[in-house]
Amino acid sequence: MDVHNPQQRSKNMRAIKSTATKAEIALAKALWNLGYRYRKNNKTVFGKPDLTFKKLKIAIFVDSEFFHGKDWETRKKPQTNAEFWIKKIERNMQRDIEVNTFLESQHWKVLRFWSNDIKNNLTKCIAVIECEIAQRKPKNG
Repeated sequence: MDVHNPQQRSKNMRAIKSTATKAEIALAKALWNLGYRYRKNNKTVFGKPDLTFKKLKIAIFVDSEFFHGKDWETRKKPQTNAEFWIKKIERNMQRDIEVNTFLESQHWKVLRFWSNDIKNNLTKCIAVIECEIAQRKPKNG
């Protein structure tokens, strides 16, 4: 049983962003300020990654802990509307695997960050991305 009436639940759900979340914006701004240029939510790349370096074939996803099932095996499951949420989150997790598998089969490097990792340790996340960019940049000479 939902603790909110349908109107309140609808209002709450509309407020949840799928793009331009605080974590995505923080990561994107940090990369931009370091001089990196990328595309946001590139529809031409399978799975529509949050950020892409298309020439380098790097796809970056920023996943929310709730909607993408962080620690799913051990975390407390939703209590209200449990059937809906469990099915939705498990499908999101399956889709993430499908997207990773396809992109990797096309020689893309897929980087996934939890939103809280970006919030709590942006520097480390940037370092992972910079390392991958360095490895994939063509060598001159």
